[in-house]
Amino acid sequence: MAPTMKTMDGNTAAAHVAYALSDTAAIYPITPSSPMGEIADEWASQGRTNIFGDLVEVRQLQSEAGAAGAVHGSLAAGALTSTFTAS
Repeated sequence: MAPTMKTMDGNTAAAHVAYALSDTAAIYPITPSSPMGEIADEWASQGRTNIFGDLVEVRQLQSEAGAAGAVHGSLAAGALTSTFTAS
């Protein structure tokens, strides 16, 4: 079986990896990371699951500090977590 290849930009590639390996994602869409968060949010709303067969819980926060706080809390609770912000 020949491997399939996809052409995509870096934001989309990063979203693929982060979504596949996360339980939760805290997003604060801001340039240059907006596409990553928007892609993850779209996939979650479509019911797309991660590699563990679970739906990724995506939350949009009101600031970068809020996203950072959400990540710390999620990690402390034992969740595999990603964030998409500019910082």
